[in-house]
Order: sequence, then structure tokens, then C-alpha cells
Amino acid sequence: MKILIVGGNGTIGKKVSAHFLKKHEVIIVGRNSGDVKFDMADSQSVKEMFEKIGKVDAVVCTAGDAKWAEFDTLTEDDFYIGIKSKLMGQVNLVRIGKDYLNPGGSFTLSTGILADYPVRMTTSAAMVNGAIHSFVKAVCLELGDGIRINVVSSGLVEDAVDHYQAYFPGHNPIPMTKVVNGFVKGVEGAATGEIIRMYDNS
Repeated sequence: MKILIVGGNGTIGKKVSAHFLKKHEVIIVGRNSGDVKFDMADSQSVKEMFEKIGKVDAVVCTAGDAKWAEFDTLTEDDFYIGIKSKLMGQVNLVRIGKDYLNPGGSFTLSTGILADYPVRMTTSAAMVNGAIHSFVKAVCLELGDGIRINVVSSGLVEDAVDHYQAYFPGHNPIPMTKVVNGFVKGVEGAATGEIIRMYDNS
């Protein structure tokens, strides 16, 4: 397969990319690094990125920004960071990318535990994650040509413990191999419209 990985050089993305490189052709794209650079918060940039790359068999997203701050300090513009990047950035990967996906291809998006178990300072991020879950469950009913879509919802991953542990007291870090397998399930499995929760026991 020819797999496009958005954010393929990030904390999670580099592990996902390394796994798929063993058996597939991988194209890494991102804001600051990758085979092609683009801004996922800009729909025109998304369109131009797909034009450069052409047809693919799978699109994986492990990127997307959102503002973390106390609710009382969040401005409208702060909320739009997550809306434009993580939410509409991923929506546009699907909305535009469906025309560049081969029949039977797949989208695997990413969210996180905040959609179900938010913590302080994450109102904006939790809102965006929940919206993506609803988007995936709805849009899977309308994608044609056998195209599938799923979303991997991760928790505090092992490789980010030092940076985020203070926000998640008592949370068990999720092994990176488990996170990678969530994306494998999305790309190589048969399900669609599924929220693949890495923090569930299943």
C-alpha cells in the first residue's frame, strides 16, 4: 500500500511510520518536516499537498494542535486553534482527500482520552476530540467506493510521559506498541466508523 502519514515525524507518528515502512510505501507530510510540507489548518494547503502526492491507499493523521489553558483565560481565537487545526484539519483531510484515495482505501484519524475523560485546562482539546468522534461515526455512512474511516483515541503514551504526566495524575501510560497497533487496525483492518480507544481494556 501507499500510505500518507500526516505528522509522521512526531512522537506517535514516527513510531507509526516506522512500523508501516516495513511492508508499505510511506509518504510523511507535516508542517515543519517530511517528504512534503503543508499546513493542515489551511484547506488550500491540504489540496496542494494531495495534488503533489497523487493517489494513495491510506491516509493516517497523527497531528493536530489545540490550546491547553484554564477555561477562564481562553479567548475565541484560542478555541479556533483547535477547530482549525485538529478538527477542520482532519475533516479537510477526508473532505479533500477522498478524491485522492484509491477505491477500498482508508482514513485513520487521531484524537485522545480527553474526549471521554477530560482533565483541567483541556476544554478546547476535549471539545475538538469529541467533535471528531461524531464526525467519524457520521461520515462513514456516506463515503463511497468502499472507503473506510476510523479514529485512534489514545491516552498518555509512554513516549510523552515526561511532558504530560503532570496533567494526568494516576493514568497508566499506554505502550507505544499498543498505540501503533491501533493505527494498524485502522489501516489494515476491515472496520469503519470505529473509535479505537487505546485506554479501554479491549
